[in-house]
Amino acid sequence: MSSDTTSSDTTSTTPPSGAPHPGTPDGTAAAGPPPAGPPAARPRLFRDASLSAVLAGFVAVVVSYSGPLVIVLAAANAGHLDRAQTSSWVWAISIGSGITCIALSLRTRMPVITAFSTPGAALLVTSLGAYSYAEAIGAFLVTGAVITLVGLTGVFGRLMRQVPTAVVSAMLAGILFSFGTGVFTSLKTAPWIAGAVLVAYLLGKRWIARYAVLLALAAGVLSSAVTARLDIHIDHVELAKPVFTTPAFSAGSLIGIAVPMILATLASQNAPGMAVLSASGYRPKDRLLIGSTGLASTALAPFGSHAINLAAITAAICTGPESHRDPNRRYVAGVSCGFFYLLIGAFGSTLVVLFAGLPKELVAAVAGVALFGALAGGLTGAVKEEKDREAALITFLATASGVTIAGIGSAFWGLVFGVAAHFVLTRLRGRGAAAA
Repeated sequence: MSSDTTSSDTTSTTPPSGAPHPGTPDGTAAAGPPPAGPPAARPRLFRDASLSAVLAGFVAVVVSYSGPLVIVLAAANAGHLDRAQTSSWVWAISIGSGITCIALSLRTRMPVITAFSTPGAALLVTSLGAYSYAEAIGAFLVTGAVITLVGLTGVFGRLMRQVPTAVVSAMLAGILFSFGTGVFTSLKTAPWIAGAVLVAYLLGKRWIARYAVLLALAAGVLSSAVTARLDIHIDHVELAKPVFTTPAFSAGSLIGIAVPMILATLASQNAPGMAVLSASGYRPKDRLLIGSTGLASTALAPFGSHAINLAAITAAICTGPESHRDPNRRYVAGVSCGFFYLLIGAFGSTLVVLFAGLPKELVAAVAGVALFGALAGGLTGAVKEEKDREAALITFLATASGVTIAGIGSAFWGLVFGVAAHFVLTRLRGRGAAAA
């Protein structure tokens, strides 16, 4: 079924090419008449739930809070926020991410993973201190409103649909490349931890593929404990208390915070996020996804949320085969991710300490093996069509380089260079041949 004939947002997604048939455990179509179906009293979510999908959502949250949150805390420190304001900021971005993950995954039956804007937080490290906190809140509010407008009008989706499939796949591979190599670079500084993760993953993949990442995580945590690398100290547990701040508006904060935040969130976060879903064989509804995350950003801005958007790296953990062999059951990973977001948000900075105490090599190694399948899929899609390979290669190299230009990350520039190369190598070549 083409995207033009899709009747609603709840239509089941088309499994990616080569995905196992959902009818039987071994991937073959079921023989005989279709089953009568489960009892009506059993919700579909519980029928579709699997340990591998729940684990994928958990790993995605671990990756989110073990790295990007440090940037948020650095920005809060740069802006001289007190403990209550910082806790409210963590609460807002966690609750916003959790609600959108759960609602959009259930609505679309796709593993829709959202997160707080990492490049947006990085921008605030250098700019938040130049304005009052109320002015920053005003800029956050405008950012959410503009992203909502861009999403609901369909402008963003129309632009994304012009990008060739090979370029999208190559961008995905470029985003994930450093995570794949991170498994092996971690062997230098923590050989026992990274080695345990890799060996456990390979053994699990050989005999119990669905739980390979679970075995890798368990082996990594055990190895971290044995080598005394776990540094977790939770003195007390308390619920987060959101703090409402009345927004103030100034030309300086709108130009210095809102404008670059809008560009960074749309280009460096939402564009790759849509691409990850598309590369995994889904047909994401741009108006629903971008519009909903924009609305969440707007609603939670007075409590400190700078921007909620589609995730890319953590999304790849949940959209790949390690989440579930059946693409139509991977949405459970999105619901799981949202649940853990809400759990962390409810306790504010208390549970953040838990993730901060994990060795960085453990997080890097587990994230890397969890993304092997998505990385392989991206590379396969990038080189599938010979005519698109050079453009895909340029996209991959630009994205994997990690270059930042004008404050916008490499994923966006990979798309730009890849689309430009595709136009020159295919469209102009075709016009030249026709003229000859």
